[in-house]
Amino acid sequence: MPELEKICESFSVEHTNSEFRLWLTSYPVEYFSVSVLQNSVKMTNEPPKGLRANIHRSFTSDPITNEEFFEGCKVQSVRFKKLIFSLCFFHALVQERRNYGPIGWNRLYEFNETDLRISVVQLQNFLNEYPNVQFDALRYLTGECNYGGRVTDDWDRRCLTTCLRKFYTKSVIKTSNFKFDKAGVYCCPDLKEYDQILEHIQGFPLITKPEIFGLHENADLIRERQESELILHSVLKTQDRVDLWEKIQFNNDSKTTGGEGGSSEDLILTFSTDILNKLPNKFDVTLALEKYPTTYNQSMNTVLVQEMGRFNKLLDVIKFSLTNLQRSVKGLILMSNELEEVYHSILVSKIPVVWANSSYPSLKPLGSYIKDFLQRMAFLQKWYIHGTPNSFWISGFYFTQAFLTGSQQNFARKFQIPIDLLTFDYKIMDRKMIVSSAPENGVYVYGLFLDGARWSNKKSSLKECKAKQLYSRMPIIHMIPIKKEDLKFDTVYLCPMYKTAERKGTLSTTGHSTNFVIALWIPTIKQPEHWIMRGVALLCQLSQ
Repeated sequence: MPELEKICESFSVEHTNSEFRLWLTSYPVEYFSVSVLQNSVKMTNEPPKGLRANIHRSFTSDPITNEEFFEGCKVQSVRFKKLIFSLCFFHALVQERRNYGPIGWNRLYEFNETDLRISVVQLQNFLNEYPNVQFDALRYLTGECNYGGRVTDDWDRRCLTTCLRKFYTKSVIKTSNFKFDKAGVYCCPDLKEYDQILEHIQGFPLITKPEIFGLHENADLIRERQESELILHSVLKTQDRVDLWEKIQFNNDSKTTGGEGGSSEDLILTFSTDILNKLPNKFDVTLALEKYPTTYNQSMNTVLVQEMGRFNKLLDVIKFSLTNLQRSVKGLILMSNELEEVYHSILVSKIPVVWANSSYPSLKPLGSYIKDFLQRMAFLQKWYIHGTPNSFWISGFYFTQAFLTGSQQNFARKFQIPIDLLTFDYKIMDRKMIVSSAPENGVYVYGLFLDGARWSNKKSSLKECKAKQLYSRMPIIHMIPIKKEDLKFDTVYLCPMYKTAERKGTLSTTGHSTNFVIALWIPTIKQPEHWIMRGVALLCQLSQ
């Protein structure tokens, strides 16, 4: 960027033509010159809102709007036009799914007209070159290369290819007015003229129901809540903030002169004192290691001691920051940038960044986070006092993967099987089941929530969630280590498990995602593709 600034400085008003314009395109970067931005007209190219508007824009974009290209497939003209329409519909669908948060896509991808353009050109080339439609090749190029090239999450890739199979299928070209939804509101027309197809698109509803995206009607609640949270978050960002140093100084001066202090400081002192009073003492890891030594046949002892160490570190961070914050508010020490961030996070009920850096993933507000943290500490304390539990609160672990590995390790050492040959089989127990003893092999786990579906005890299968019920509790699950070659199942849905509803995560130094835990085989009567489009997943904790 220094080179750009030198170029801009070299231009003078006297020697520059009045008609001269400089066009720049750039990804969002921190080092882009602010002065260039301030003296420029900013332009963005975003997809229109709504499925109908999105399809219309795609159909009126290059090269589809070019008559020579649109009529360029002489041998399979009807098939070409149907598949163009179907591809435009798919393009609009993958963009509109972003409005539904993590249940649409784990990550937000910038699918754009370039992806559609290259896919349409490839479609024409294949139809001109081969007498039959090469669906496998087209699905691979479109789903794995063009659109899939932007996708970094494996579960999003699975959803993308599942969506594409709905639009790149033989039924589109063989069925008259092929319907994309059960109600038949959206269909692929048997029309040949470009203007007639545009008129057909204009007949689509303005308001799009989530059914066409393969989502449950509850997805509208998720979308509306997401928009509300975005507005409130933006309002908080634009809210005037009085300089913290001045507020604290005013508070101290008021107390010296006998006046009343600022209410925000009183709130901070009250809230931080309440938290500190509730926090337990640190675990004595040395005593825990003596009581639960590392043994060959019981890996869970190691899991317990390691979890205690992780929670001790987080406990130290919380206590240290709150204690120093109180001292800073009282004027005993200087207010650092870190403490200032803790101060403002408490005021808006957010988890401070310094806590989050040492914490397990959580989207809960501050009050709920503290309650959850105390429950996790109590779970480990109960384990330490009463011995290994019969069932485990899987949501209470800091590093859940260590617990799962420990379970497999116990099985591997018991039966002398290499651990890399093992996987988990899953048996979902009855809701009324009371765990009185630990299983002979594997572990019982509880505390999971289903997002996008619910479990039916009667049918022992996944079932559609109830209206306005976004999440449902999952019964106790028996996780049974088994050889990969012995794993047998009928119709099942491979359901990912995440620590939070955000779903997306980053790779940690251990090679594990900070959010994804494991994938479970869950029985289903409906085809797995139905639940893939629904975005069904298991969550260890909710965001409330």
